[in-house]
Amino acid sequence: MKSNASFRAWYRPMRARRRDEAHRAATPLELFFDLCFVVAVALASEGLHHDVAEGHVGHGLVSYLSVFFAIWWAWVTFTWFASAYDTDDDVYRLTVLVQIAGALILAAGVPRAFSEADFTTITYGYVVMRLAATVNWLRAAAGDPAHRATALTFAIGVGVVQAGWLLRLLLPPAWMGPAFVLLVAADLLVPVVGERRRQTTWHPHHIAERYQLFTLIVLGEAVLSTSVAIQRGVDAGNGRLWSLAAAGTLIVFAIWWLYFDRPDPLPPASVRGALTWGYGHYFVFSSIAAVGAGLAVAVDHDLHTTGHASARVAGYAVGVPVAVYLVALWALHLPAKRGLGRVLFPAAAALVLVAPWLFAPVDLIAGVLVVLVAVTLVLRHRTATRTP
Repeated sequence: MKSNASFRAWYRPMRARRRDEAHRAATPLELFFDLCFVVAVALASEGLHHDVAEGHVGHGLVSYLSVFFAIWWAWVTFTWFASAYDTDDDVYRLTVLVQIAGALILAAGVPRAFSEADFTTITYGYVVMRLAATVNWLRAAAGDPAHRATALTFAIGVGVVQAGWLLRLLLPPAWMGPAFVLLVAADLLVPVVGERRRQTTWHPHHIAERYQLFTLIVLGEAVLSTSVAIQRGVDAGNGRLWSLAAAGTLIVFAIWWLYFDRPDPLPPASVRGALTWGYGHYFVFSSIAAVGAGLAVAVDHDLHTTGHASARVAGYAVGVPVAVYLVALWALHLPAKRGLGRVLFPAAAALVLVAPWLFAPVDLIAGVLVVLVAVTLVLRHRTATRTP
């Protein structure tokens, strides 16, 4: 007869997992969760691309940052909870599948959010995800007495904020913007309050791996845009697109290299440090996905498929997200920087922002990033040789 250990339980008490748990890695359920976010990220990037290409830069930027917040925050809150409390019983799997369904509803609302500034569907999907998360926090409160106050703080905080998101849909248009900012602040404040009651037992290596995986997801948008540039260059016989595709490839490679250059980029152990690290990745993730949109705008400009985006706008469509990425990455890793390393990334970001005023801006941006990667390699090698 098979032992009970060979069967996954229908329900087991949700107790905190250990921070020092060996071989803690992403589960198939977490990978499936990530996969369903690919659609939402792709639609957000595509919406930004079309708005910028049509000359609606301000509208596209506001819509993109708003939509990406919903995508990013839903992913973040699931990831940190799962790191501390994933029981992998059937009830937990079902609640996560409900969250995935909410992610798909959210993704379905992205096009309307860009075209009509209608965030109703996105709000419904977001609330579905967050209320399912509230169920899990209540389970944690019941199964983990040591962290009960923390879990209840999360459950109550998340529930109240979700009620606020639904009530926002009833407000007149003039109040929508201020209400959005207020509710974003409230959502971000819940973990600040909850973790200070008693810190949850998230696993640092597991969190680092999960953030690396999401980095690869958003990088996929830039990879897709580069592939499209190659395909459209072949179809149109446009030699300039081959150069653009090469530059886009180098940009994607450099972004990947710079993020994964550190062997083990763990979040800080303190509450303040972990929150800063986790929240700061909003700028890392959103900027990488926006690079894909910018490369698509550059392709449209070179093919003259839109008359609204000038060469400078197309250059900044790539340059601005690359600069934001560099500054965000620098800020997150600043404590580990010494000497030239403390100014290298901001200097590169400044050069990237100058590139759109010059000839072939995307090629120049790629050149700046290649030089940045080369210099960081030299600095790392020198540091390693000086270490006894």
